Amino acid sequence: MRVDLITVVVADYDPAIEFFTWVLGFELVDDSPSLTNDGRPKRWVVVRPPGAETGILLARADGPRQAEVVGDQVAGRVGFFLRVDDFDAAHAQMVAAGVEFLTEPRTEDYGRIVVFRDIAGNKWDLLGPA
Repeated sequence: MRVDLITVVVADYDPAIEFFTWVLGFELVDDSPSLTNDGRPKRWVVVRPPGAETGILLARADGPRQAEVVGDQVAGRVGFFLRVDDFDAAHAQMVAAGVEFLTEPRTEDYGRIVVFRDIAGNKWDLLGPA
């Protein structure tokens, strides 16, 4: 058993794809035409970190209820965690790309950490070795 995908609700596909692939360095695994449950067109967009098994389904908000959760999928908490081998390099690359950081990098018992927002506004921890 494994977690295959998690969903991040976004305002639009293309800016989200650009953020996850160009800014975070994820791979675009799938970008295919699809249909909603009631037959309207949408896209099936999956990204994932290189070598990872679990991917992120980038789902464009469909209607007002879904639009309300863009950037607030976990009620303001940090809900996503990106572990990297080289914290300083990843942080520097993200700073250069204009990523919004909410804290300064710090060292905890479990490693280096800094909180950032994704393209939708969701909070993530960037985690690396101490």
